[in-house]
Amino acid sequence: MRASNVHLERRFQGVAVSPGIAKGKAWVHRMDDESVPCYQLEHGTIESEIHRLEAALLQTRSQIQELQQRISTSIGDENASIFDAHLLVVDDRSLIDEVMRMIKKDRLNAESVFTTVSGRYIKTLSEIDDPYLRERAVDIHDVCRRVVRNLTGSANRDLTTEVGGERRILISHNLAPSDTAQLNPETVLGFATDVGSKTSHTAIMARSLNIPAVVALHDISLQVETGEILLLDGYAGLIIVNPSEATLLEYAEIERQKGVVELELGSLRETECKTVDGKHVVLSANIEMPRDVAVVRHSGAEGVGLFRTEFLYLNSEALPCEQTQYEAYRSVVSQLAPAPVIIRTLDLGGDKIMSSLNLPQEMNPFLGWRAIRFCLERPEVFKTQIRAILRASAHGHVRMMYPMISGVEEVRKANVILAECQEELRNEGVAFDAKMQVGAMIEIPSAAISADLIAREVDFFSIGTNDLIQYTIAVDRLNERIAHLYEPTHPAILRLIRMVVEAAHTRGIWVGVCGEMAGEVTLTPLLLGLGVDELSTGAALVPRVKAAVQQLSLEECRKLAQLTAGMDSAAAVYSACDAVARVHYPELL
Repeated sequence: MRASNVHLERRFQGVAVSPGIAKGKAWVHRMDDESVPCYQLEHGTIESEIHRLEAALLQTRSQIQELQQRISTSIGDENASIFDAHLLVVDDRSLIDEVMRMIKKDRLNAESVFTTVSGRYIKTLSEIDDPYLRERAVDIHDVCRRVVRNLTGSANRDLTTEVGGERRILISHNLAPSDTAQLNPETVLGFATDVGSKTSHTAIMARSLNIPAVVALHDISLQVETGEILLLDGYAGLIIVNPSEATLLEYAEIERQKGVVELELGSLRETECKTVDGKHVVLSANIEMPRDVAVVRHSGAEGVGLFRTEFLYLNSEALPCEQTQYEAYRSVVSQLAPAPVIIRTLDLGGDKIMSSLNLPQEMNPFLGWRAIRFCLERPEVFKTQIRAILRASAHGHVRMMYPMISGVEEVRKANVILAECQEELRNEGVAFDAKMQVGAMIEIPSAAISADLIAREVDFFSIGTNDLIQYTIAVDRLNERIAHLYEPTHPAILRLIRMVVEAAHTRGIWVGVCGEMAGEVTLTPLLLGLGVDELSTGAALVPRVKAAVQQLSLEECRKLAQLTAGMDSAAAVYSACDAVARVHYPELL
């Protein structure tokens, strides 16, 4: 029981994932994972248990396809395709075969074994730093829950019917993508969860349904009771319990202003990303899958600044062949032509494991055998991808970049393999762009420090700020005890960015930023002042970044960069950036 100040206003800070402001009564959904029965099978019943599992998998596949069809009809194919990953789990032979082997070996019931095996997959993926791969853990958990419910006969449990007909704000420890997809915007004003991220499928569904949402609130599901009045701020990532009259008046005005801003942002799609004093800043979008092309077009981005290619490998039991990769790349490139598409060669190995590769376990996979290191030691895998990228370059404007470069020797070795692939295609009479630009991602401090050497071997740099910050400051962003030390405005980070930009421009090549810093409008003036030529961010953030750029002058940005160069703390730098941003576009903050 809480203290007597229960009716006083209380505030909880989380992460905003879907914009909007909602006010209403809380409906708290507290449901621990359903208990899964575990029992020994009687002799002679193993085959029937295998059949029971297969029937549950077929039923699960049918349910997912039905849900996918409903979503496709209501909010479009692009959003329905989120559940392609769920269907892949149902069809994952490595997972299913392992379950069947364990049923036969241990003579345990199917739901118990399925929970155990999928739990191992979930644990492995949950510990990975890449947010895209962590989201696969959520997919597996969601599918596992469906399979177990079908095995136990409790498949009809539906969160949406539990919410009831009254319009409420849903509070839960977590929401699966399938739960979110079935929420009715007419009755669910918004939702907040203890866990989650901006890149989760749950967040994507919330944005598609226009449901304001805040995640990563730690224990909000334990701090709020059903029936309490809530104010949910999907812009600032804030939950206010029992808001005061003054707060309600304040948010009424904020909601009005935000509505005007969102309308204005929607009109920027065809405008040029140019500062008030005429500096054109290339504004691109990051994508995960070919299906993301439609979102890129709608955002007003000038192309793709980062096309991650791991999906081709991680969603397949076998290595993707050259033709499969070529068709995926060509699809994106031809649809966006003549806009440029930067394809990142695969960042596989270490923490991103394909079972068919039989890669060794590593004590520290983040500093291990991954990305370009893996590719250089497995040239047959690398050459297959490079050939596919080169073939796709005949259909539009392709650029290619190598990830996790630590020094110039890696670039030189990769370029030798590239030259071999080009020669092979010439001899085969296969068309490709012989002038395709090749770049290096700067994500490791050693690469930033030796950028002047690397610049001699490439046509551009792309700074991956997420890893650069993590490796420079030695901070694991997922470790809550030290996450506050992850500071994009740390003086060391600014020095490295400045060093990379100066090395690039001295050599006459361009430099972009494709990490989260590129989408943070508070830091836009600083990045422009440091001389960054391109910003590449999530497609949803493109209009906001464009609006910020259009209200800044390059001269003022350069003054900010000079001012912050003499500062000795991340907080001071951020404060200076915030001051400039608030003068020019307070409505975007």
